[in-house]
Amino acid sequence: MKVMKQLPEIRLAPGRPALDARPLEKRVGLIALATDHTSEVDFRRMVASERIGVYVARIPYANPTTPENLRKMQPSLTAGAALILPDEPLDAVCYSCTSASVVIGDAEIEAAIQAAKPNVPVVTPPMAGVRGLNAFGVKRISILTPYTVETSRPMATYFAAHGFDIESFTCLGFEDDREMARIKPGALVELARKATHAQADALFVSCTALRAALAVPGMEEAIGRPVVTSNQASAWNCLRLCGDDAPRPEFGRLMTLPLGQ
Repeated sequence: MKVMKQLPEIRLAPGRPALDARPLEKRVGLIALATDHTSEVDFRRMVASERIGVYVARIPYANPTTPENLRKMQPSLTAGAALILPDEPLDAVCYSCTSASVVIGDAEIEAAIQAAKPNVPVVTPPMAGVRGLNAFGVKRISILTPYTVETSRPMATYFAAHGFDIESFTCLGFEDDREMARIKPGALVELARKATHAQADALFVSCTALRAALAVPGMEEAIGRPVVTSNQASAWNCLRLCGDDAPRPEFGRLMTLPLGQ
């Protein structure tokens, strides 16, 4: 029979150590889709640091990527935001779905998230894209998406409504965001070359599932113009809201600019 050794006396320390105001100075919340392979990795790569923490909640989503299915996420946004550091303030929250943001609407997304996190700045990928394109001062753009024509149509309407002249719009016809995440970053360089109209001043590459942030320098070199992508623009927007103005040219020209409007 095994004999248990006598346990030592457990002593309560006579005082508590001093506490920092926060474990990390800034907090960025990220609401990702249940099926998302890319956003969390990109935010860890581009946003997270010893100063900025990225805190993730996932909400239900089921393919195919249609406007109807995208709209179904709206009721989950408040509960998703509430799961991120409950009862603690955040410095920004990003809802990481470009196509759902244009279908649901920026204002509706902001209201849903602020119902759980009052007054927090809310970032959506298409609005971050608009701010990024405005930071370059461009109006004539090309757009590349991995979606179907049906899901791409609201995207065209969104950017046109924000004052951009869309010189060309190319979509790839994918219906599953998990397959979109499997497109090789290198393949996006040639796709960008083919999708950029000669009269366009910049290219917007939509979809948080795409690993496009890794391909931005190659795409910019290939087309000789600025490239703004969903995750890159969202990360840039969140960094600037956290007061981080450090240039990160390895993620494209946008990452060297101040926040646009």
